[in-house]
Amino acid sequence: MNLGERCGDSAEHVRSNRDRLAGLLPAPPQWSRQVHGTAVARHPGHPGPEPQADALVAFAPGRVCAVLTADCLPVVFCDRAASRVGVAHAGWRGLAGGVLQATVSALECDPGELMAWLGPAIGPSVYEVGADVVAAFPGEFEQGFTPRGDRWLLDLYSVARLKLAAAGVEAVFGGGFCTFSEPGRFFSFRRDGVTGRMATLVWLEHP
Repeated sequence: MNLGERCGDSAEHVRSNRDRLAGLLPAPPQWSRQVHGTAVARHPGHPGPEPQADALVAFAPGRVCAVLTADCLPVVFCDRAASRVGVAHAGWRGLAGGVLQATVSALECDPGELMAWLGPAIGPSVYEVGADVVAAFPGEFEQGFTPRGDRWLLDLYSVARLKLAAAGVEAVFGGGFCTFSEPGRFFSFRRDGVTGRMATLVWLEHP
């Protein structure tokens, strides 16, 4: 059930999988061209080219926002009034660059009214990174790193919670999965190298 078009799979198979997924949803998802950046696109509400963005937001019912991951962290947003939703693709580059803060800003409401859910990502006991990754984060986020020899273990979930708290989002849920450690359930680029992509989706229901 690979949904990624840029990981070496048959284009026909990917289209078939995306069609199967769309049949379960109120509308086809809005996909984007993810580049590990911080750009946020607003769901246009009509078919069009994929925007280059690592987060999507929507303000009307039935507009399905999607991101693809295979170890990076997907973060879903909604407000308590159920008037807006968003989803962000947050690997370490996106987290360091501020993709979560950018998504919060794009949702155009009081951050205290937002709730966030941390989807499946590579877990803190296996995500080994180098000094370049540690250097990408300011000192206040050091608690997201655990030394291991001359390298570090990165806790994406912990860093995401810190970033969300800094942006004013206090209601944060999820964060209990490890894509690397559950091969029967999740794709993992770090584990397999050549692998598919999973989708995390969010939309507002019609009233």
